[in-house]
Amino acid sequence: MNKTRWSSYSIFYHIVWCPKYRRKVLDENVAKALKGLIAECCLSAGMELLAVETDTDHVHVFVSAPPRMSPAYIAGLLKGHTAKHLREKFPSLKTRCGKDSLWTRTYYVGTAGAVSKETILRYINECQGK
Repeated sequence: MNKTRWSSYSIFYHIVWCPKYRRKVLDENVAKALKGLIAECCLSAGMELLAVETDTDHVHVFVSAPPRMSPAYIAGLLKGHTAKHLREKFPSLKTRCGKDSLWTRTYYVGTAGAVSKETILRYINECQGK
Protein backbone atom coordinates (compact mmCIF):
# COMPACT_ATOMS: atom_id res chain seq x y z
CA MET A 1 0.00 0.00 0.00
CA ASN A 2 1.39 3.39 -1.01
CA LYS A 3 0.41 6.79 0.33
CA THR A 4 0.29 10.38 -0.76
CA ARG A 5 -0.62 13.28 1.45
CA TRP A 6 -4.32 12.79 0.69
CA SER A 7 -4.75 9.14 -0.23
CA SER A 8 -3.72 5.55 0.28
CA TYR A 9 -3.57 3.54 -2.90
CA SER A 10 -2.73 0.21 -4.43
CA ILE A 11 -2.81 0.89 -8.18
CA PHE A 12 -0.79 -1.17 -10.63
CA TYR A 13 -0.61 -0.74 -14.40
CA HIS A 14 0.74 -3.12 -17.01
CA ILE A 15 1.61 -1.02 -20.07
CA VAL A 16 2.80 -2.39 -23.41
CA TRP A 17 3.83 -0.44 -26.52
CA CYS A 18 5.67 -1.06 -29.79
CA PRO A 19 8.13 0.74 -32.07
CA LYS A 20 6.68 2.36 -35.15
CA TYR A 21 5.84 -0.20 -37.85
CA ARG A 22 6.56 -2.91 -35.24
CA ARG A 23 10.19 -2.76 -36.30
CA LYS A 24 12.56 -5.06 -34.43
CA VAL A 25 14.83 -2.26 -33.22
CA LEU A 26 15.13 -3.12 -29.53
CA ASP A 27 18.43 -4.98 -29.72
CA GLU A 28 20.55 -5.59 -26.62
CA ASN A 29 22.10 -2.09 -26.50
CA VAL A 30 18.87 -0.21 -27.17
CA ALA A 31 16.95 -2.39 -24.70
CA LYS A 32 19.52 -1.78 -21.97
CA ALA A 33 19.36 1.98 -22.51
CA LEU A 34 15.55 1.85 -22.67
CA LYS A 35 15.29 0.05 -19.33
CA GLY A 36 17.54 2.64 -17.70
CA LEU A 37 15.50 5.51 -19.13
CA ILE A 38 12.24 3.96 -17.93
CA ALA A 39 13.67 3.53 -14.41
CA GLU A 40 14.92 7.13 -14.45
CA CYS A 41 11.56 8.46 -15.65
CA CYS A 42 9.58 6.49 -13.05
CA LEU A 43 11.83 7.68 -10.24
CA SER A 44 11.59 11.34 -11.23
CA ALA A 45 7.79 11.14 -11.70
CA GLY A 46 7.12 9.46 -8.35
CA MET A 47 6.12 6.07 -9.73
CA GLU A 48 7.35 2.71 -8.51
CA LEU A 49 8.79 0.56 -11.29
CA LEU A 50 7.96 -3.06 -10.50
CA ALA A 51 9.17 -4.70 -13.72
CA VAL A 52 10.32 -3.84 -17.21
CA GLU A 53 11.05 -6.25 -20.03
CA THR A 54 11.58 -5.89 -23.75
CA ASP A 55 11.42 -8.05 -26.82
CA THR A 56 12.86 -6.89 -30.12
CA ASP A 57 9.54 -5.30 -31.10
CA HIS A 58 7.69 -4.34 -27.88
CA VAL A 59 8.08 -3.13 -24.30
CA HIS A 60 6.33 -4.32 -21.11
CA VAL A 61 6.28 -2.06 -18.06
CA PHE A 62 4.63 -2.80 -14.71
CA VAL A 63 4.33 0.26 -12.47
CA SER A 64 2.52 1.51 -9.41
CA ALA A 65 1.46 5.13 -9.67
CA PRO A 66 -0.46 7.63 -7.53
CA PRO A 67 -4.16 8.17 -8.33
CA ARG A 68 -3.51 11.60 -9.83
CA MET A 69 -1.69 9.93 -12.75
CA SER A 70 -3.95 8.51 -15.44
CA PRO A 71 -2.81 5.50 -17.46
CA ALA A 72 -2.74 7.72 -20.57
CA TYR A 73 -0.49 10.22 -18.79
CA ILE A 74 1.88 7.44 -17.65
CA ALA A 75 2.12 5.87 -21.10
CA GLY A 76 2.71 9.27 -22.71
CA LEU A 77 5.34 10.19 -20.15
CA LEU A 78 7.27 6.94 -20.56
CA LYS A 79 7.01 6.86 -24.34
CA GLY A 80 7.93 10.54 -24.74
CA HIS A 81 10.89 10.44 -22.37
CA THR A 82 12.34 7.26 -23.84
CA ALA A 83 11.79 8.25 -27.47
CA LYS A 84 13.57 11.57 -27.05
CA HIS A 85 16.66 10.11 -25.40
CA LEU A 86 16.88 6.90 -27.44
CA ARG A 87 16.70 8.81 -30.72
CA GLU A 88 19.52 11.09 -29.53
CA LYS A 89 21.69 8.18 -28.43
CA PHE A 90 20.91 5.87 -31.38
CA PRO A 91 20.49 8.01 -34.55
CA SER A 92 19.85 4.88 -36.63
CA LEU A 93 16.40 4.65 -34.99
CA LYS A 94 15.36 7.73 -36.97
CA THR A 95 15.87 5.92 -40.25
CA ARG A 96 14.37 2.61 -39.10
CA CYS A 97 11.21 3.98 -37.43
CA GLY A 98 10.66 7.26 -39.22
CA LYS A 99 12.03 10.72 -38.61
CA ASP A 100 9.11 11.97 -36.50
CA SER A 101 8.50 9.29 -33.88
CA LEU A 102 9.97 6.14 -32.42
CA TRP A 103 6.83 4.57 -30.93
CA THR A 104 3.39 3.91 -32.35
CA ARG A 105 0.59 6.12 -31.02
CA THR A 106 -1.13 3.11 -29.50
CA TYR A 107 -0.48 1.20 -26.29
CA TYR A 108 -2.11 -1.45 -24.12
CA VAL A 109 -2.87 -0.85 -20.45
CA GLY A 110 -4.26 -3.30 -17.93
CA THR A 111 -4.71 -2.93 -14.21
CA ALA A 112 -3.87 -5.34 -11.44
CA GLY A 113 -4.95 -5.18 -7.84
CA ALA A 114 -5.10 -7.08 -4.59
CA VAL A 115 -8.63 -8.38 -5.25
CA SER A 116 -10.50 -9.51 -8.33
CA LYS A 117 -13.42 -7.67 -9.88
CA GLU A 118 -15.70 -10.55 -8.80
CA THR A 119 -14.73 -9.98 -5.16
CA ILE A 120 -15.47 -6.25 -5.42
CA LEU A 121 -18.81 -6.88 -7.16
CA ARG A 122 -19.81 -9.42 -4.50
CA TYR A 123 -18.83 -6.99 -1.72
CA ILE A 124 -20.83 -4.13 -3.26
CA ASN A 125 -23.88 -6.34 -3.92
CA GLU A 126 -23.81 -7.85 -0.40
CA CYS A 127 -23.57 -4.41 1.22
CA GLN A 128 -26.62 -3.01 -0.65
CA GLY A 129 -29.19 -1.76 1.87
CA LYS A 130 -27.11 -2.38 5.01
